[in-house]
Amino acid sequence: MRYVARGVMICVLVGMGSAAQAQAIDPQVVAPINKFIEAFNKGDMAGAAATHSSKGDIVIIDEVPPFLWRGAKALQAWGGDLEVEAKQRGLTDQKVTLSAPTRAEIHGDAAYVVVPAVYTFNEKGVAMRETAQMTFSLQKDGKGWLIDAWAWTGGKPRQAGASKK
Repeated sequence: MRYVARGVMICVLVGMGSAAQAQAIDPQVVAPINKFIEAFNKGDMAGAAATHSSKGDIVIIDEVPPFLWRGAKALQAWGGDLEVEAKQRGLTDQKVTLSAPTRAEIHGDAAYVVVPAVYTFNEKGVAMRETAQMTFSLQKDGKGWLIDAWAWTGGKPRQAGASKK
């Protein structure tokens, strides 16, 4: 009987662990992230900016030179540098697609969210693809959740349809 009770307890603990892992991420935390990417994909920098904190301490890390932007106009400066890079390299049809978040930590009015991403674009007419992760820090204020920092972490872009070697 002791072994049966121990087996039942193990099953209960395993079931509790699975339920905790399957717990859904609060959609209110993810909403500004999705709105940011939707606005970016449309070329709507005003819409993208509306998803970010207005406190003036925004931080962005990306693979586009100069790689780091800070302050109230960080998003606009990043967008300008991205545009310069696109013109220099002949990039068109830039789009980011997000998957469901793989991690979210929420502590009071602060959140940390990791989201798999795919960046597709054409480089001088050649379809390219880059897989990455975006990591976001968000703060909740009277208006809801807003992005106050994000980082893009990806490998080198590959020709779309090319196999990894």
